[in-house]
Amino acid sequence: MKFFKIIILTIFFQSQAYALIEVDITRGNLNPLPIAVSPLFSNNDSNVKFEKIVKVNNVGHEISKIVENNLRQTGLFNPLEKDAFLQESEIAHLKPRFEDWNLIKAQALITGKVEIKDEKLRVEFRLWDVLAAKEMLALAFTTVPTNWRRVGHIITDKIYERLTGEKGYFDTRIIYVAEEGPKTQRIKKLAIMDQDGFNVKYLTLGNELVLTPRFNPTNQMITYLSYFRNLPRVYLLDIETGVQEVVGDFPGMTFAPRFSPDGKKIIMSFATGGNSDIYTMDLENRIVERITNHPSIDTSPSYSPDGKFICFNSDRSGYQQIYVMKNDGSNVKRISFGKGLYGTPVWSPRGDLIAFTKLHKGKFYIGVMRTDGSGERLLTENFYQEAPSWSPNGRVLIFYRETETNEKGEGFSAKLWSIDLTGYNERQVPTKTDASDPSWSSLLSN
Repeated sequence: MKFFKIIILTIFFQSQAYALIEVDITRGNLNPLPIAVSPLFSNNDSNVKFEKIVKVNNVGHEISKIVENNLRQTGLFNPLEKDAFLQESEIAHLKPRFEDWNLIKAQALITGKVEIKDEKLRVEFRLWDVLAAKEMLALAFTTVPTNWRRVGHIITDKIYERLTGEKGYFDTRIIYVAEEGPKTQRIKKLAIMDQDGFNVKYLTLGNELVLTPRFNPTNQMITYLSYFRNLPRVYLLDIETGVQEVVGDFPGMTFAPRFSPDGKKIIMSFATGGNSDIYTMDLENRIVERITNHPSIDTSPSYSPDGKFICFNSDRSGYQQIYVMKNDGSNVKRISFGKGLYGTPVWSPRGDLIAFTKLHKGKFYIGVMRTDGSGERLLTENFYQEAPSWSPNGRVLIFYRETETNEKGEGFSAKLWSIDLTGYNERQVPTKTDASDPSWSSLLSN
């Protein structure tokens, strides 16, 4: 079964290199930028053709809604109400009346148009600096009509990058464990969706327990842990082709497989004789290499983005803390020294921070620290939450949170949440079912 296949042609037809509006994403933004997202206009003929193909009434309006929702969810932008717009979208795309957009306090303006030609969808958009009355960016995309949602995400990425100077994270997907049923009898399936919760697909049937799915940073391959006849197995699954294979059956318990940055190895921990150490497997020749050899419990390894270092958690100091070592297992250093237990460390794609889960005085925290352990910041606390995963630009974390049940075990739920690096803009990520163990993909349009 083919889960994913897309080709998008990008045409640059005009671009002005003005750096006029700048949005600071390094701190909590309490005054989001007012931005007007004008509906992308299309003629009636294009709308009729499009609706016959994908059953969407007005693709221009729908794409603009995707852009608007993406920008709003960052917490950095404040999309203005369309009822306040004074200029028609078709005219604004050709020549905005900047005084009209100034009047409603817009600082940036997005315009565009869509058309169906030769059964292809062509989308143009422009980004304008209203205060300076200048065009900042202009691009066009041609693709198959069924990719219209992705076009909305790619447009958002381009706008986000132009206004912040950072790569976006909207044309991405999230893989997670979809959960249903009572707490003691959960049915767990692998599921994948767009980062905004749309286009959900289930990748397993729920016959076997699945845990810790993780994306390959270089392609649409995932690794995950599943139980076959009550024995743990590490699997590889190509989302694009649907081809699945067993990486190997390992002695004892296996935990949390994760790819190396180049996608050529898997790193994981597995336990034998009551002890857990960290191992790697070369996916080409299936050679297994032991990285740690210590009488303590070493788990949850994660590579630095350059592949030279590994962070992991271990109880070798007496209780669970975060350590960093070279990729060959040498030069092990403890980096966490705060109160509480530290777990699930994950290296940022930017290389500057490590995210973690912390348990202290009965509360669970999601936090970040520098790679030497300094600058620890706790971003959010709750009854139970864990498994942070970074957006590909290293600015947002997704994790899952469980609710506390009553004495009868009622009221349980598990949901995905995200929070930005500053500790602001915490929000629930929509899923059709309960959800846990999220992992964020790299940009699909890279």
